[in-house]
Amino acid sequence: MEFTIDEIALLLDGSVEGDGSQKINRLEKIQEGKAGSIGFLSNLKYEKYLYDTACSAIIVGEDFKPQKAFKTTLIRVKDPYTGFTKLLEAYSKMVKSDISGIEEPTYFHESSTIGPNCYRGAFSYVGRNCKIGNNVKIYPQVYIGDDVIIGDDCTFYPGVKIYSRTIIGNDCEIHSGSILGADGFGFAPQADGTYKNIPQLGNVVLEDGVSIGANTTIDCATMGSTHIGRGVKIDNQVQIAHNVILGENTVVASQAGISGSTSVGKNCVLAGKCGIVGHIDIADNTTVGANTGIMKSVTEPGKTIFGYIGFDIKDFLKSYSIFRKLPLLHNKLRELEKKL
Repeated sequence: MEFTIDEIALLLDGSVEGDGSQKINRLEKIQEGKAGSIGFLSNLKYEKYLYDTACSAIIVGEDFKPQKAFKTTLIRVKDPYTGFTKLLEAYSKMVKSDISGIEEPTYFHESSTIGPNCYRGAFSYVGRNCKIGNNVKIYPQVYIGDDVIIGDDCTFYPGVKIYSRTIIGNDCEIHSGSILGADGFGFAPQADGTYKNIPQLGNVVLEDGVSIGANTTIDCATMGSTHIGRGVKIDNQVQIAHNVILGENTVVASQAGISGSTSVGKNCVLAGKCGIVGHIDIADNTTVGANTGIMKSVTEPGKTIFGYIGFDIKDFLKSYSIFRKLPLLHNKLRELEKKL
């Protein structure tokens, strides 16, 4: 597939600086591009590649000012990263095969329903009383349990497991190996040192536009729902425990873990390997740094939280109480130095 630079600029609501009639047939990095390709320049540390790039076009910001001569054609947009992302999305839709129909063998219970233009891959399973919307892609070896509700335009990649009573909105994407609705980690300690299993009777609810990476697990609630808000993006290998709530447009990076009954607000960023204890609240627009442990509620919106070193809990709590007072102690020390 080929498009002119002018056509791409129209898609991105941008302006062309150079020869807009050139044909573009692929997307590449600015430092690796060849004739016929398009790249983007968002981070100025890559600006040096602009002046020698072989890309036919580069997407740049409206206010970008080149430092020396270049050969490529520019497409100026408000935000080059967002513009290139939009281009990637459009390209992805064009190259993605619009498969539909039923491969064999599959299992689909007679009490379940599915909309038009859907795909069911070989060895997929759909249980009793399921309601599946339009244009849903169920790839091979996907398991969908009983009483599951799925909206329109969803994609389930090979090996996804959806337990019973899960509810999934429109335009959701679940990548290979992910499991929605497995039992939460609920065990009651007994007097003899053993643990008694606590039945997990709730479900998982995904609102519209949720994306879940490969090998991520989202546990069902003990009662009620584990709730993933609209537009949430979850990376690979993330653990979401029972009764967790993730607010809309929150993003969670790889290997993060959120313990049971914790509520995370809207537009939060949870970086890789961060860990959050159970039964706390995280305010809207909170950023949690990589490898950070959150031990108590974050009540003030917009804060960035970072840092965690694990050692004996008693020593840690004593040290932490002092650590929090270090700025105050430092100020007192400076005052004493001035007096001396």
